[in-house]
Amino acid sequence: MIAGADLARDPRVVLTLDAGGTNFSFSAMRSGAPVGESVTLPAEPHDLDASLRNMVAGFQALTDQIGQAPAAISFAFPGPADYPNGVIFNVGNLPAYRGGVPVGPMLEDRFGVPVFLNNDGDLFAYGEAIAGLLPEINRELEAAGSPKRYRNLIGLTLGTGLGGGIVIDGRILTGDNSAGGEFWLLRNKVRNDCFAEEGASIRAVRSAYAAAAGVAADGLSPKDICAIAMGEAPGDPQAARQAFETLGEVVGDVLANVLTLIDGLAVIGGGLAGAAPLFLPRVMAELNGTIASYGGGTTDRLIQDAYDLGDAAQRREFLRGEAREIAVPHSKRTVLTDPRKRVGVGISKLGASRAVGVGAYAFALNRL
Repeated sequence: MIAGADLARDPRVVLTLDAGGTNFSFSAMRSGAPVGESVTLPAEPHDLDASLRNMVAGFQALTDQIGQAPAAISFAFPGPADYPNGVIFNVGNLPAYRGGVPVGPMLEDRFGVPVFLNNDGDLFAYGEAIAGLLPEINRELEAAGSPKRYRNLIGLTLGTGLGGGIVIDGRILTGDNSAGGEFWLLRNKVRNDCFAEEGASIRAVRSAYAAAAGVAADGLSPKDICAIAMGEAPGDPQAARQAFETLGEVVGDVLANVLTLIDGLAVIGGGLAGAAPLFLPRVMAELNGTIASYGGGTTDRLIQDAYDLGDAAQRREFLRGEAREIAVPHSKRTVLTDPRKRVGVGISKLGASRAVGVGAYAFALNRL
C-alpha cells in the first residue's frame, strides 16, 4: 500500500468525480492534493445520454485545465455496481443508469487511461488507511515504544445514510459481488425488525427527537438538534440528547459486530461526526458492554478492550498497552510482546470528502 508521504511526492495527476444525484463535481489531484479549479455539471439523473455527455465534458475540462494527460481516472459512484468492471446498475438517485451502464470502459475508450470505480464508503476507509487515522496511530505507537502496529481499518460514515468500508492489510474488502462493507443492512439493535441505517442516519436523529419531544421533525436538521442538546437553542434538550444516544447505541452495535470479524481500528466520518461528543460515549459503552448467554450469564461484547481515541487519557492508555520482554526458553534472546488486545475508535480528521479523494487517488496509483 502506498504511504501518505509517497503520495505527497508523486507527480502523476488523477482525475476524480464526486457523483451525486443532482450534480457531478470533478477535480484533479496531484501529490495527494487538489490541483486547479473543480468543475461542476448537472448529473441529469433521468437522462442517460445527457448524464454521460456531462461526465465526459467534466473530465475533458479538467484535462484541458491542467495541461497534461492524466495517469488515470478514479472516482466513487453510488451502486449497486460491478466496480471491478466499471459497470453501474440502477441507483436510487440516478435512475437513468437502470439496467447497467459500463461507465468505466466508456471513459477508458474516450481518454485512453485506466479508469477505477469504487464505492464512496470504501474510498473513505482507504483514504483514512493511507493518510488518516491508521498511519497516525501507528506513528504514535512507534514513538511510544510499542511493538504493536495496526493493518486493518473499519471506516464508517454517518450522514444521509450509513456507509462505510473495510481495509484489510492495505486492500479494500470489495467482496466477490462488489458488496463488501454494506454496514447499513446490519440488524438494528433498537428495532431488530429493521436495518441499521434506519437508526444511524440523519433521518434517524430527526425522527427520534421528534418522537421524544412530541414535535414535528420538519425543518429540523441534526445541527439544530445538536444545538438543542447543548442548550444553545430552544427545544427539549433531554429529547435531543436521547436522540443522539439512541444513534450511538445502534452505531456501537454495528461496530461491535464488524470488529468481531475485522480486528482493527475504526474511524467515523460524515455529516453527523461533528456531534460525536453526544453519541460516541454510547458507542463506547456498547463496545465495552456485555452480551447475555442462554443460561442467564453474560460475557464481554468484544474480546478486545475498546478505547475512544479522541479522549486524551484513553489514547495514552491505548498507546501504552502492556508491552514487555519475555525470555525465549533455552536461549539468551528475549521477545518484545504486548498481550493486551485492544481496538480504538476515532473521528476522522481528514473529513469524509477529503478522505474519499485521497482514497481514490491512492487506489489509482497503487493499481498503476
